[in-house]
Amino acid sequence: MEDKATAKMDTMPVGRLLGSMALPMMLSMLGQALYNVVDTLYVSRIPDAGEMAITALTLAFPIQMVIMALGVGTGVGVNALVERLLGMGKRREASNAAGNALFVSLLYFLGLFFFGLFGARAFILSQTQNGQIAEMGIVYTRIISVYSLGTLGYMCLEKITVATGRTKITMMTQIAGALTNIILDPILIYGWIGFPAMGVRGAAIATVVGQFVSLIMLGVLYLRKDPILAIHLTDFKPRREILAPLCHVGLPAIAMQILVPIMSYSMNRILAMISEAAVTAYGIYYKLQNFIFMPAYGLNNASIPIISYSYGAGHRDRIHTCIRWALIDVTLIMAAGVVLLEGFPSPIVSLFAVTADTAGICVMALRLISWGFFFAGVNIIL
Repeated sequence: MEDKATAKMDTMPVGRLLGSMALPMMLSMLGQALYNVVDTLYVSRIPDAGEMAITALTLAFPIQMVIMALGVGTGVGVNALVERLLGMGKRREASNAAGNALFVSLLYFLGLFFFGLFGARAFILSQTQNGQIAEMGIVYTRIISVYSLGTLGYMCLEKITVATGRTKITMMTQIAGALTNIILDPILIYGWIGFPAMGVRGAAIATVVGQFVSLIMLGVLYLRKDPILAIHLTDFKPRREILAPLCHVGLPAIAMQILVPIMSYSMNRILAMISEAAVTAYGIYYKLQNFIFMPAYGLNNASIPIISYSYGAGHRDRIHTCIRWALIDVTLIMAAGVVLLEGFPSPIVSLFAVTADTAGICVMALRLISWGFFFAGVNIIL
C-alpha cells in the first residue's frame, strides 16, 4: 500500500511540493547557522577579551566546517540513495542504506574524536602565535571535535527523515537545539544564575549540548512516528552494494564542501600576517555570509529527494520542473541577501562588540562579496 509520503512525491505539483519541503529545511539550516553567529555575538562581549575570543572562534571555524562537510556529504548521499530506492519500491534496501550511512557517520566521529584529543593544539598553533588566542581556540576546537557525534548523527538522521517526507520534524528539532544554544550561551559564557564564567569554553559546551538536544529529539520523534524506514542493528553492517552508491554521491559532495574549510584555514593564515583585526573581521563576515547561504542549502536539500525519487520512478519531467523552480527560488533568496548586506552592513556589524577598525574591514568585505551571491546561489542548486 502506498503511503502518504510516496504518494505526495508522485502526484503533488512540483512547485508546491518543493515549497512544502523547502521551508522547514530552510528554517532548519538557518537554525544551524545560528550556532556560529550567536556564539560569536556573545563571546564578542567577554570583558577585556571579546575581540580575541572572536579571533579564536575564527581559527576554530575550519574544523566546524569540516564537521559540516562530512555531515552534509553523508546526508546528501543517503538522501539521494534512499529516495531513489523508495521510488523503485525497494523499502528494505532503503533501510539498509540508512543504517550504512549512520555507520559511516560513526566512523567520521571517531576520526574527529582523536583529532580533538591529539591534533587540536597543532592545528590552532599553525594559525597564530598569540598565546591567549591560541589557548581559547584550542579549547573550542577540542570540545566541538570530541563531541561532534551530536552534529554528525543529527545531520545523517535528518536527511534520512527528509527522504521520507517528514521535514517538519527536522525543523522542530533543529530549532529546539538552536534555542538551547541561545539560552545556554550567556549562562555558561558569563556565569549567570550561579554557573562559573567559562568564556569560550562555555560557548563550545552550549553548542554541543544544543546539537545533542536536536539529535535526541529527532531520534525519539523518528521512532515514535511509525517511520517508513525501519532501521535495525543489522542495517549498520557495511554492505559493498550499499556503500558504493552512497559514496558515489556523498564523496563528491564532501569534496566540494571540504574546499570551504581549506579556503578558510588558508585565509586565516594569510590574514594573520596582516593583523589580528583582519582575522576577526573575516570571521564575522564569513559567518554572516553563511547565514545568507543556509536557506539556499536548505532549498538544495529539499530538491535532492524530489529529484532522486523522480529519477527512481522514471518521472523525467518532474526532475526538470524541480530544477527550474529551485533556480527561481534561490535567485530570490540571494537577491534578498544582497539587499540586506548592501543596504544595512554597518547596523548588522555593530551587533558585534568590535573596534572601529575591525568593523570597517567587515563592512567593506560584506559590500564587496554580496554581488557574487547570485552566482553562488545558482551554483549551490546545480
